[in-house]
Amino acid sequence: MSQDSDDKYYLPNRQYRIVEVLLSSGSLSVEELARALDEKPENIMRDLAELEAKGLLRVIRKIKQVPVITDEGREVLSSRTPEERVFRVMYRCVGRNVEDFLECVSSEAGIEKQKAQIGFQHLVRNKCLSVMSGVVVVGDEYGCHKAIEEASIIRSALEKIMRGETVGDNIINILKRRRMIRTEKKTIIIVEPSDVLEKLFREGLITRRELLTVVIPKPKDELEKYVIKEFDLTVPPPKPVGGRLNAYIEFLDLVRDILVSMGFEEVKGPHVELEFWNFDALFQAQDHPAREIHDTFFLKMDFKGKVPEELLSRAGKIHERGWGYKWDPIRALRPILRSQTTAVSVRAIYERGEGEYRVFSLDRVFRPETLDAKHAMEFYQLDGVIVGKNVTFKHLLAFFKEFAAALGIREVWFKPGYFPFTEPSVEGFIKHPHLGWIEVFPGGVFRPEVMEILGAPGVRAIAWGIGIDRLAMAVLGLDDIRDLFSKDLDFLQKLPTPILPYFTSKTQGSDVRVVSVPK
Repeated sequence: MSQDSDDKYYLPNRQYRIVEVLLSSGSLSVEELARALDEKPENIMRDLAELEAKGLLRVIRKIKQVPVITDEGREVLSSRTPEERVFRVMYRCVGRNVEDFLECVSSEAGIEKQKAQIGFQHLVRNKCLSVMSGVVVVGDEYGCHKAIEEASIIRSALEKIMRGETVGDNIINILKRRRMIRTEKKTIIIVEPSDVLEKLFREGLITRRELLTVVIPKPKDELEKYVIKEFDLTVPPPKPVGGRLNAYIEFLDLVRDILVSMGFEEVKGPHVELEFWNFDALFQAQDHPAREIHDTFFLKMDFKGKVPEELLSRAGKIHERGWGYKWDPIRALRPILRSQTTAVSVRAIYERGEGEYRVFSLDRVFRPETLDAKHAMEFYQLDGVIVGKNVTFKHLLAFFKEFAAALGIREVWFKPGYFPFTEPSVEGFIKHPHLGWIEVFPGGVFRPEVMEILGAPGVRAIAWGIGIDRLAMAVLGLDDIRDLFSKDLDFLQKLPTPILPYFTSKTQGSDVRVVSVPK
């Protein structure tokens, strides 16, 4: 802003618009003012500071509790409330006992059973559904309309909160009770015009001019058409925050240290892999569903890879003998983005043969997953094998227990699993404080056909492909897998430094409690 000798004040265009909005609307928050200007709040903060310094504005800061939408609330915005989802399919499922009704609803609506139960409870509370003699029946039609209307109000309130608009205290309390929002303390900046501004504007002493921020040669009379931005060398520059490693990268490095100290060697492999190493070497049939486009990223190119002829021939004979179909070597040579780091493990076994060794691979894999709190299309996988003549399934369970203890995880649930290339197989789960039981330890003993294909029939191998991203979520206290790859520097600075018990105290696998049934 500048002032000429004729007592007129000249403001840059955006500052003039700020003045106009405030004089017509009165007191506004920075967010409300930014919306009125169709600007981002951060874009107008310097303008507000300059206007405040000239005494034309008053800036008031207040601490206020503001609602923040949770994962539960975001799910409601994208998929509707549990009661709405249950209501859409309930007529197909009534006439059954409660347990069967919930199973039916869960299947028909594609909803978790826990969410189906929540929706069922809300419909019962509104008398839309009822239970008579142990059987779920449709109740009062008006109750159904009331439940759906309330759900619509809930979604509308969430949409307003997402836009930064205010909603009533009653609906805020409902949303908090249903864990769709949480409240956080936030500094609200309120801006209002000063008495000086109102007087100057009323007297016509405030006008606008174009802002000039770059000095260029112009005649003096030309420069009078602009507000020239002055440099204020007295303002201290912002202090840079000290750098640190990303907490997730630190965690991965600690995991590598743990495995090396347990006698493992890290091995590497390419991200662009051949179907042969990703599937065929693992005795996974070429018509297996996991090899279709909805589970694998295929590369659109004519490139065909190379595999040793004797290995290709041996794999074809074993596939045709075991699966009873005509194996296609051309398909085995197609390039893909690897869907599992097990491809690295089988390469290692082929190269090392019938010895005794332990290797692991910790790297990225790629799958066309639907992005949500527990799944991503690109993620890290910790794959490993222990190879030897006397290796058994119990060694695999012992490794999982020891590894869990090293990470400070004290409760593991094992259940039988199925994988195309291991037998027996197991799925290991850990309990996340917010997401419940999540699978992180899938593994098993490589089938004899796998070892025969790889040229190591005289030894056994136990193998696993650990969901290391999910383990990191548990260790770092995160609820969403997407946070591991956040670009928000403030969020990354606040992530705790991972401290694993393995490096601070003696950790015994026997400290881990194996749970038979998850609670």
